[in-house]
Amino acid sequence: MAPVAISRVYLDYNAAAPLRPDARAAMLEALDALGNPSSIHAEGRKARAIVEEARRAVAALAGAEPRAVVFVSGGTEAANLALTPAITAPGRKAALARLIVSAGEHPCVLSGHRFAPEAVAIAPLAPDGRVDLGRLAALAGEGDGAPLLALQAANNETGVLQPVGEAAALVHAAGGVVVCDAVQAPGRIDLVTATAGADFLLLSAHKLGGPKGAGAVVALRSDLTIEAPLLRGGGQERGQRAGTENVAAIAGFGAAARLAAAETELEARRLAALRDRLEAKLREAAPEAVVFGAAAPRLANTLAFAAPGVVASTLLIALDLAGLAVSSGSACSSGKVTPSHVLAAMGIEPSLAAGAIRVSFGWASRETDVDRFAAAFSEVLAGLRRRRGVA
Repeated sequence: MAPVAISRVYLDYNAAAPLRPDARAAMLEALDALGNPSSIHAEGRKARAIVEEARRAVAALAGAEPRAVVFVSGGTEAANLALTPAITAPGRKAALARLIVSAGEHPCVLSGHRFAPEAVAIAPLAPDGRVDLGRLAALAGEGDGAPLLALQAANNETGVLQPVGEAAALVHAAGGVVVCDAVQAPGRIDLVTATAGADFLLLSAHKLGGPKGAGAVVALRSDLTIEAPLLRGGGQERGQRAGTENVAAIAGFGAAARLAAAETELEARRLAALRDRLEAKLREAAPEAVVFGAAAPRLANTLAFAAPGVVASTLLIALDLAGLAVSSGSACSSGKVTPSHVLAAMGIEPSLAAGAIRVSFGWASRETDVDRFAAAFSEVLAGLRRRRGVA
């Protein structure tokens, strides 16, 4: 007898959201655009029109002018492009001298910058998961030369929202620049409000229902220029990123950006209701569970928690076998279940952090998904307790 197929429930939107139908349709249409977008004939102009339409959509989402958007291959390339000392402004006589990185940043920010190791300082997190503004102020005022601050809009593991505006005011007072990893924000919180004060934004298409392999750096200040592109060649993307644009992926990115901009307010309320429903059921099944970042403002779609005594790898495998896709944190750390640097920076005990699970919702998530997860979690937890001899 053939095994019975288990229907799957996907709850790992912070790693990658399923492709939205509108994005898929835009990509399929773009695949039929024959020309190179840098060519001047009709076919090339058609491909260029697709790219520029997407550029306008991404710019509108970010509250920027279209020319401020530079398309890249994703969030990692965006970080590598923007986190450089070679950001110039009128009147600045020297390159940015120092990089300040909050301790909870994504690995592509922690490792993807172009500053010398001795020029990098780590701004610690408070226990609630937000950057310590007092320590940040001290770091911004230390040393010679202007700093660059790398600060997320929202943490990918806990969903904690960072005080971007307050942090930016401190850094700007020291003559510095702020690069904000806003990858997790679109469609889940108003992007313009969440990143007010930042000078550059980093975006990634596959977090908001676009395709993998597309992203953007958005310059929110017209007087700032990145003078050291990573890729040099034909001068595409206003000389900021050489190479023929990935027209189909960019088209999907634009379609997903339009939907995110149009739906954010209603979607944030819907996702918050799902998160709160799951948190209530979680506390029924495991009153001792700890929700990480619960004392801080969080993304509506993210719930990160741990039940004391339960190891994440064991729980993830059991849930996967039950048809549920969740994670233990960032999906960009070689695919392994490793200790979370974010939870460590928040001062979470290693034994508790070892059990961290992240559930993240998105555009296709429904109440039935919440209930399915809650039931499976309760069953798995009960089985683990029986094996340990805990009532």
